[in-house]
Amino acid sequence: MPRLRRRLRPFSAVALACAAVLSAGVADTVADVDADTAADTAADADTDVLFLGAHPDDEYQSLATFGQWRQRDGLRTAVATVTRGEGGGNAVGPQEGRALGLVREREERAAVARAGIGRVHYFGKPDSWYTLSAPLVARLWNHDDALSRAVRLVRATRPETVVTMEPRPFDNHGAHQEAARLAVEAFRLAGDPRAFPEQLTAEGGLDPWRPRTLLAQHWLYEGPVGPRCADPGVRGERGERRDPRSGLPVTGVWTGTWARRSPDGGRTTWAQVERDAARAYRTQGFGALDPVVRTPRERLPCEWFTVLARDGAPVRATVRPQRGLRPLYREFRDWAARQGMPWLANGAQPRYPAPPSAVLPRAAREPGTDGRAGEGEYAGAPRIRLGHWQGSGRCRAARDCAGTVRAVRYAGALHVLFDVTDDKRGAALARSDCARHWRTDAVEIALDPRGTADDTATTLKLAVLPFTSDSPHGSGPPCAARDADHRQGPARTTAPGVRVASRVSAPYRGYTVEVRIPLRVLPAPVDPDRVRANFLLYDSDTRDRTGQVRLAWSAFGSAQADPYAWGRVRLADAL
Repeated sequence: MPRLRRRLRPFSAVALACAAVLSAGVADTVADVDADTAADTAADADTDVLFLGAHPDDEYQSLATFGQWRQRDGLRTAVATVTRGEGGGNAVGPQEGRALGLVREREERAAVARAGIGRVHYFGKPDSWYTLSAPLVARLWNHDDALSRAVRLVRATRPETVVTMEPRPFDNHGAHQEAARLAVEAFRLAGDPRAFPEQLTAEGGLDPWRPRTLLAQHWLYEGPVGPRCADPGVRGERGERRDPRSGLPVTGVWTGTWARRSPDGGRTTWAQVERDAARAYRTQGFGALDPVVRTPRERLPCEWFTVLARDGAPVRATVRPQRGLRPLYREFRDWAARQGMPWLANGAQPRYPAPPSAVLPRAAREPGTDGRAGEGEYAGAPRIRLGHWQGSGRCRAARDCAGTVRAVRYAGALHVLFDVTDDKRGAALARSDCARHWRTDAVEIALDPRGTADDTATTLKLAVLPFTSDSPHGSGPPCAARDADHRQGPARTTAPGVRVASRVSAPYRGYTVEVRIPLRVLPAPVDPDRVRANFLLYDSDTRDRTGQVRLAWSAFGSAQADPYAWGRVRLADAL
């Protein structure tokens, strides 16, 4: 557990300026920062705990912890965010890019203030699409420059404890992985005078600094609930709970602890404070969360953290080598070894299930791309059923949300027909919002033409909204856009020759979507025996631009972003 530091050090003007530059306007903190938080902001750059994440909102599932450390131990926490999240979605407005990033910054400042945090630093790196590749994000962020900023911030703020995200690759956003890598490397290098020595000379006032403790959020740890979840376990050294994957210790902080009294005199749990903070992230759809935490207090969970280092050195665990690693996991294993933490790669690659497979026949006649299966157009095509992939609950019945897909090849194009059953329409988005398909009813096609991709940067991913808001009553024509692949944007410019059509039932019981994809728009020539593909369905039953359930043909892990998990397709009678 972090300890209250009993040291005071005068800071030079240069050191304070370093932190101020990274804070990017921290003086303009939100109005509901309390007096103690305002004092934290104004005093000096020193802090006790530093959280390093990728996007605004990455810290929110740890705010109950940071708030308790402040309330109980007087520990001050600062938040460092590598991007402003300008590449994400927007559930409440039209802002995109830089304008969206500024909105998300305001949301983050308002959210963390609930936990008494008044200092937020930004590295100003560009936000990316959803990818599972940390190396891809590292190139986008210019890893060495981002690491220099992280080291500088640790040296300037001198935290005893650094908290970051999960660095392991499976089913984990590449930006989250890369933020964690930056934290791990900065933890090791900030105390080494040979690392970025210009910070110790040209930027006089900075000294080497080695934090004592390094923690990583562990959102997937299945520990006990209730007030004793924070008690030490009975397994492993020192009686600590252990992560069954890495073998490292896991520590918990109970969210049911009472926070300060609410304005009406009642008592509020830190779980409720954290929920209030989460709802500040309205652009990310968190405003739709129930305002009240309804879980009984005695059943509230802990927030879990893997202990990566203590007393300034890595915590050791037995190394369990894996064989047959795919490139993405092999790269992570090598990175972990370079950090002196090879056990981080224990079990990093999951056991991928056998993928589904299908043979797509050659059509006798060209489908008309009119939103329906004309006579003979899809003859012999298998009816691919989509299964539950993600969401708070499975579809209650087939009439709620279900989908099938048929696909054929004709001449130089693929033709795909989705038949979707749905009981409630989601929000109609504008055609300009087509890339944010996951926020409403939509379908998506993912294609790896050679069957060799390690991430989606060398694939085609095409999303289609079956209806848009560009007409009265939200019954506008469909739109298509590429997202999270090697050439993103509206299909009319990024995939010329793609045609889409839809038919929406009235009264509403679902829709069909038909897509024609010329093979020439794929990022590489097709290997007809080794194509990887996935077909995905997004279902929303609300008008608040939030999705509830997702279906997929191959529904393992990050089904939209992990080509290793996609189904295998063979194009019959290929030319």
